[in-house]
Amino acid sequence: MNPRISAALLFCLGLGTMITFASSHWVLAWMGLEMNTLAILPLMARRFHPRAVEAATKYFLVQASGAAMLLFGSATNAWLTGAWDITHEAHPLAITLISLALALKLGLAPIHGWMPEVMQGLDLLTGLLLASWQKLAPLALLLQIHTSNSTLLTILGVASLLIGGWGGLSQTQTRKIMAYSSISHLGWMILVMNYAPNITLLTLLLYITMTASVFLTFLVCKAGSLNKLSAEQGKSPMKTALMPLLLLSLGGLPPLTGFMPKWLILQELTKQDLMPLATLAALTALLSLFFYLRISYAMTLTMAPNLPTGTTPWRLLPSQHTLPLALTATLSLLMLPLTPAILALTTL
Repeated sequence: MNPRISAALLFCLGLGTMITFASSHWVLAWMGLEMNTLAILPLMARRFHPRAVEAATKYFLVQASGAAMLLFGSATNAWLTGAWDITHEAHPLAITLISLALALKLGLAPIHGWMPEVMQGLDLLTGLLLASWQKLAPLALLLQIHTSNSTLLTILGVASLLIGGWGGLSQTQTRKIMAYSSISHLGWMILVMNYAPNITLLTLLLYITMTASVFLTFLVCKAGSLNKLSAEQGKSPMKTALMPLLLLSLGGLPPLTGFMPKWLILQELTKQDLMPLATLAALTALLSLFFYLRISYAMTLTMAPNLPTGTTPWRLLPSQHTLPLALTATLSLLMLPLTPAILALTTL
């Protein structure tokens, strides 16, 4: 793809998200979401591969359905209450339709079926955009309407935790595993959204940082499946040592950064006297941890046949830029001691 076209599409992608962030009117927010969707479609299909075109088509149909439901819900709300303002008190029927539309756009369970299939058809960089940047605008809208639909969001959060954990257990493709990881992490964010929106925002930022480091590692390794990861031990010892730490951080093990959001979410749920919900969330984290450990096992404890020509690449200069990976990996591993300062910043 021409670099100028790519730059224009990335600019429109960012502009659509910023319009949704800045909007207080439902039609303006809908327009930002549509601009965001139309900008990422050419990026999805840029490889001209049948799987990429199929993924772009599926994504377009799902996002168009979500956008139509969102516009119908906001129009219904304007008809019943006489207001298009996002922060205005909304009718329960309209707020349910809008919440389900945003859940469809995010890929929350049980309307998540499109997410793993779309992710599998994309290259790793576009998959990173889908798993990170595309979550910002719908979550920003959910954060503004979260007060009156706590039961629905709790159901969506619990379903995402369970399906995100169970769905990734039998996967061998790295992009599908990261898709189910995204569903599981979204469940954590949705659970605490009604009680502490600042923790939801913190969880989202840390999830983007950790997911970016994992995707960039996959990109440097050129690994699309667990079988390819098993050959990395001889080719790149440094990445082989780094990857299990990043995955354990994504799984939420102390003393890594990923423990911070889960710790704060469980603490907040306990403060709200939701002990059964907190216990269920902690147990579902074990499901996600299992398939992260499968990737770690494939990289560190599985020895592929290593010929002299196969073990030489780690001695050569890397062909990709590794500075973004170094920055995100450092943040993904070492930020847990800064938890009080980060929490204080999010409450300002």
